[in-house]
Amino acid sequence: MKALATLIGTIAPATAFASTSARVDNSGIFVWAFLGFCALIVVAQVIPAVLMFFGMAKGFAAKSEKAAVKAHH
Repeated sequence: MKALATLIGTIAPATAFASTSARVDNSGIFVWAFLGFCALIVVAQVIPAVLMFFGMAKGFAAKSEKAAVKAHH
């Protein structure tokens, strides 16, 4: 762990001077529209996955509660 910290401490300051010129971003509107569309696809797939996860968690909780009540009687 000490060796890793020493290595990171040695390399990190050197990377601050790696770029000598200003960052040039020539991305046009089509690049940004494409990236926005990709983000829209990711969000559209994450929302149902989250809803399904909460549904499964709710189902598991109900199933374990039902088993606990059944075991109590």
